[in-house]
Order: sequence, then C-alpha cells, then structure tokens
Amino acid sequence: MENFNRLNDLYFKKLLGDKKRKNLTLSFLNGILNKDDENCFTDITFLDKDNEPLTLDGKLSKLDIRADLNDGTQVDIEVQVCPFKLMAERSLYYWSKMYSEQLEKGAEYKKLKKAIAINLLAFDYLEDEQDWHNIYNLLNVKSHKKLTDHIEIHFLELPKFTLKDMRKIRTSEAWIAYFSGKYSKEELEEIAMTTPAIKEAVEFEDTFLQNKIERRAYEQREKAIRDYYSYMSAFKEEGLQQGLQQGLQQGLQKGLQKGLQQGLQQGRQEEKIKNAINFLKLGIDVKTVAKGVKLSINEVEQLKTKLNI
Repeated sequence: MENFNRLNDLYFKKLLGDKKRKNLTLSFLNGILNKDDENCFTDITFLDKDNEPLTLDGKLSKLDIRADLNDGTQVDIEVQVCPFKLMAERSLYYWSKMYSEQLEKGAEYKKLKKAIAINLLAFDYLEDEQDWHNIYNLLNVKSHKKLTDHIEIHFLELPKFTLKDMRKIRTSEAWIAYFSGKYSKEELEEIAMTTPAIKEAVEFEDTFLQNKIERRAYEQREKAIRDYYSYMSAFKEEGLQQGLQQGLQQGLQKGLQKGLQQGLQQGRQEEKIKNAINFLKLGIDVKTVAKGVKLSINEVEQLKTKLNI
C-alpha cells in the first residue's frame, strides 16, 4: 500500500504490542537500548492498555505499549504523530507513574526497578539537537555523574533520521528506517537481509493490509487523524483572521485616541503661547507670566526674545 503509515496506532500496537510477536518488540527494544547478545532482554510481558479511550485530543495520536522485561525493567513506548510542545513534561509524567506503580503500600524502595520511557516522534521536537536519538538521565549538573540509572528517557525523532550506509546498518537504524516511511519496499528488503526482524515486520504488514477488517479500521484511524489536522488548521486560520481584524480595529482606535490626544495637547500649547504673548505685551514680568499660563520660565523668555518685547 502506497504511503502506508506504520505509526498508525492500530497497526503499531498489533505489530509491537502483541505477545505473538514479542520477538519483534524485543528486537526493537534491544536495538534502541543498544543491547548486545550478552546483556540483551530475552523476554517481555505486556500490560494491557486497550481500555484507554481514543479521541480527537492528545489521545488521538498518542499510544503506549507498557511492558515488564525479564530483569524487572519497566518500559513504556509512546508514539506521537501530531506535534506536541509539552512532550518532555508528558513523558516525565508517564515515566513517574510507571516508576511509582511498581511499589505497593509498605513495600521497600530496594524493590524498585529501572524504568525506561521511549518516545517515537513523527515530528522535530528537540530544536537544539541534531541527532535523531537522544537519551536523558538524572545527572549532576557540575560533574555530569549519574545519580541513578533508574531513570532513562529516549526521544526518537523520525524526520531527523537518514540512513548513511545500508550495508552497515544497526538494528536501531533498521527499525527507524522501517517506521520513518522514507524507504521503499525494495530498500526495506535489502535492510531485512541484515535485520531478520524487519523481514518479519514487512511480512506482517502485508498480512495486515490483506485483512479487510484490519485495513478498514486502519483507514478509519487515518481519517480521524486527517480530520484532526483539518480542524486544527481551520481553527488556526480562523483565529489568525479574527486576530488580524481585532488588531486592525485596536490599531485604528489607538491611532484615533493618540491623534486626539496630540491635537488637544497641541491646542493647549498654542493657547498658552498666545496668552503668554498678550501678557508680555502688557508688560507683565516673565516669572508671573510663566506661572499664570503654566509654561516654563525658559519658554517665556524665549518668546520675549523672539518677539523683542
């Protein structure tokens, strides 16, 4: 299928959130977390999140796969296709819930295990970072020493990803190339030669699209996302137009007010000068004139000199 969106929530969760394909999830996680054969995760238990609503707000384009790994590590995979400015805050919030939910009331802190949040983003988020994969821990701001390895938050920004050498591809790069949608089926087949999990993912994709029910559900979710973008664009355009009209009206009002104020001030000044001249012609001293018409002594003296009174 042309322009197939592999970040579609229904598809993504069926691909990596199903225990029948947990080998693919483990391949993705071990690749992203840079695990080798000696310390890789070997098993995963999914926590059911299907009861969460999907609506036309932030939930529309955000989904999560929560799981426990074989060493007790907690992991949360988030997918976000619509730009969201507070992604860091939200990720930290979900991480904190994942971490705190490990302990039952009265349990000891030593039972806490590492918690990892992985954010797969279809937009540029970290403006000051050039790499597509950025990892955050809790560090000392001076020595940069890690306080604990229990917190780890990953941001994977698909638009920043470019595959440099297909012959020397890492597992993490193979998965990001797959989800990015930048590469053709032929290129993915070449990638699959070095990363068998991608071959299995492509085969599952074909099966998914051949299923009329699954494909219909996928298309409905894609339509919901397109509608969301359309609504947001319309609201933004309407807001800009209203803002422009209000700005023009406010500008005209301020301009009129300023013009009236300047006109009144100029009229008052001319009246003061006219009165000062009349008083000076009558022979009244400068100090008295200045006080009477509310001009400075210097201004009255300049008038007297200019008029040679």
